[in-house]
Amino acid sequence: MKRDVVITGIGLASSLGEGLEPHAAALANAPTPVIDAQSFAPYPVHPLKPLELDRQIPKKSDQRQMEPWQRLGVYTAGLALDSAGIKDDAEAKAELQVIVAAGGGERDHAVDSAILSGLRATNEPGPFLNERLMGDLRPTLFLAQLSNLLAGNISIVHGVTGASRTFMGEEQAGVDAVRTAHARISTGQADIMLVGGAYNAERRDMLLLFELGGFLRHGDYAPVFAREDKPGLIVGSAAAFLVLEPAERAAARGAKVFARLDDVVADRSRRREAGAVEASLGKLVAELGPVSPGALAVSAATGIAGITGEEAGVIAKLPQAKRIATGDLFGHTVEAAFPLSVALAATALSAGQASEAIVTGVGHWRGEGAAHLSKA
Repeated sequence: MKRDVVITGIGLASSLGEGLEPHAAALANAPTPVIDAQSFAPYPVHPLKPLELDRQIPKKSDQRQMEPWQRLGVYTAGLALDSAGIKDDAEAKAELQVIVAAGGGERDHAVDSAILSGLRATNEPGPFLNERLMGDLRPTLFLAQLSNLLAGNISIVHGVTGASRTFMGEEQAGVDAVRTAHARISTGQADIMLVGGAYNAERRDMLLLFELGGFLRHGDYAPVFAREDKPGLIVGSAAAFLVLEPAERAAARGAKVFARLDDVVADRSRRREAGAVEASLGKLVAELGPVSPGALAVSAATGIAGITGEEAGVIAKLPQAKRIATGDLFGHTVEAAFPLSVALAATALSAGQASEAIVTGVGHWRGEGAAHLSKA
C-alpha cells in the first residue's frame, strides 16, 4: 500500500532573496528579474542575493572550508529544517535521510588560466599538462571538489545523522533526487527525507563549459519562452531543499503541510529528431493523470532552441493552465532546477494561488521529468 507524501519544509534562496515570501510574491506578481549583465559579459547571470551565513552556518571555520555552492546548499537546507520544525529535533534528524542533486566542484581559475596559456606555447602538450596538473593543483582542492561534500556538510552543520545519497547528472539529477525521495516515502522505505540541490552560476569555469557547447544566451535578458532570436541558457545562483514525509506522520506531529506531492516521473529520450522531447514529456505528463482546468504549470525550461518549444507544446495541451517559467524568476539552475520548481509549485499551492500544479523539466542536453502536486 502506497502512502501519501507531503511537503512539510521548504528552503529557498535565489536572486529574489531567501524564504517563501519573496518567491510567493514573485509567483503572484512576476517582478522584474535581477540580472547582472556586466560581470560575465556577454553572458547575463542572475546573481545570488547575499545571505547572512551565520544564521544557518554559525561556525566561520565551516564557512571557510566550503565552496560557494556548498555554503548556499547548507544554508538552504537549514531553512528547510526550520520550515519543517525539526531543526532542533535530534530524534527526527537521526532518521532523516538526505538526497542531494550535485554538480562538480569549483575550479582554481588562476591555475586553469596558466595551464591553458602554457598549452598554446608548448610543443609537447601532453607532458606539459601532466606536469602542471601534478605540481599546481593542491590535494585539498580535490577534496573540496567532492560532490558528496554538500550532503556531508549538511550532516555536520545541522546534525543530521541519517543516511545520505548524492546524485550527479545535471538537470536529471534533480529530477531523480525528488523522484527517489518520493518513492522511498511512498513505499515505506523511509519516513522523512530532505531532498534538494544548489547551483552557483557565478563561475567562469561553468560558463566556459556551457559556452563551448553552444548553450548560453548572449546579450540582454529575455523570458525563457521568448528567446527565438538568441536561444540559450541564462543561469542563476539558487538552491532549494524540501522536507518530505508521509501525510499521517505529518498529521501526528502537527506539522504544517505546504502541498501533497502526488507523483514524480522521469524519462530520457534519444533526441535524434525533432519532436522526441515533446513525445517523451507528453507521455510523462499523461502518466500523472488528469489535470484540472486552471492548474498551475511550473516549468524549469532552459531557453535552448528546439527543446524549449517542445516543452511549451506539452504545457499548452494542459486545460487552461497558467504557465510560469522558473528561469524567468531567477535563471536556470541546472541540478537544482527541478527541486526549485517543485518548491515553487508547493509555495504557490500553500499561498492559495492554485489547487493543483504540474512541474515540468527538460535538461539542456538530456533527460525529461514531471511532477504532480495538489493542495493539502
